[in-house]
Amino acid sequence: MNTKTLGFNMPKTNSFVLLFVFFKIIIMNITVNTRLLLKGKMDGIGWFTYHSLKHITTKYSEHNFFFIFDRPFDNEFIFSKNITPIVVSPQTRHPFLWYLWFEHRIPSVLKKTNSDVFLSPDGYLSLNTNIPSLPVIHDINFVHRPEDLPFLARKYYNSYFPKFANKAGRIATVSEYSKADISKQYNIPAHKIDVVYNGLSSVYKPINVNEQKNTKELYTFGKDYFIFVGSLHPRKNIARLFLAYDIFKQETKSEIKLVIVGGKMFKTSELTDVFNKMEFKKDVIFTGRVEPDALHHLIASAFAMTFVPTFEGFGIPIIEAMGCDIPVLCSNTTSMPEVGGDAVSYIDPFSVNSIKNGMLKLFNDKALRINLIEKAKIQRTKFSWEQTGEKLWESINNLLEN
Repeated sequence: MNTKTLGFNMPKTNSFVLLFVFFKIIIMNITVNTRLLLKGKMDGIGWFTYHSLKHITTKYSEHNFFFIFDRPFDNEFIFSKNITPIVVSPQTRHPFLWYLWFEHRIPSVLKKTNSDVFLSPDGYLSLNTNIPSLPVIHDINFVHRPEDLPFLARKYYNSYFPKFANKAGRIATVSEYSKADISKQYNIPAHKIDVVYNGLSSVYKPINVNEQKNTKELYTFGKDYFIFVGSLHPRKNIARLFLAYDIFKQETKSEIKLVIVGGKMFKTSELTDVFNKMEFKKDVIFTGRVEPDALHHLIASAFAMTFVPTFEGFGIPIIEAMGCDIPVLCSNTTSMPEVGGDAVSYIDPFSVNSIKNGMLKLFNDKALRINLIEKAKIQRTKFSWEQTGEKLWESINNLLEN
């Protein structure tokens, strides 16, 4: 590590001469895997990377940060003057390229930057370096649901992530659930794992009636709607949500729509099949990925958030909905009860009937909706990106101290 020495003049007195007190401030070189900072294409891990690094690099400006991208980057991601961006090819679009990038390209960068720490917000590490390393392993869904992933991806995850976890000096993760899961599955002592919750951006707040009306006119022909936010991935459980929504519509005859916000990922053929067989598929609106401002308006104008994955390491849409003062229907599995507390209405994500009944309950019970919103105003205070940045910084310091 580099050091700077600062001297201070002490005031003279009759009994003291001029004294100099020297303080050594440790200057760290922190190299960060920032390959998921992709403008217009960020999901949960990307936003964790964005917000936590923005806080850390600007607050701890005495340190040097090297951001490693795998393609041309947007200057929006260079948050402060103490950041040096480095582009390292090839683009990591395939398990073979993941291996090449992390095992062969990253070690030389760490050496050239004289790195004291390698921080990897997406959990991947290099096994070919001795630099103290901190991965943020958000969850290990691939251990429990390998069938959701293409063959090579699941082979890579289940071969390399146990090695990454055991190589890491410390591990950060986003919930107590994930901490316990990583500790159990990979035999990692719990004291080596730090919980760093995701945060709620101040962007997500209620909007006025006119803004809600304009959003509905833009997306749902002026009608109320349930909203789901997340990638179109099997563990997000959208197929069961479609089935439940179809039954809900049959029973209520309501005009309420269902808005799905997110991009396609692996294995969406089952989702397509279920959608094509829906009676009310014309009432389902796919927006694809949207910019943060549009997402804010979509969430804040919704009747309710219907977030029903089978597996989540955290579940950022839960707290985004809380910030916007809309009620949340949420799965009762994995980390989601930890995030939702008593401020959401829970369902069994493996039961279409349970999801449908949850939608009916919210639809018919205004008092319940109001009660959930009031409780959410308390629950959401537990999460902020400033807290996330501070906790991640603590984890970096814990890594070096140990």
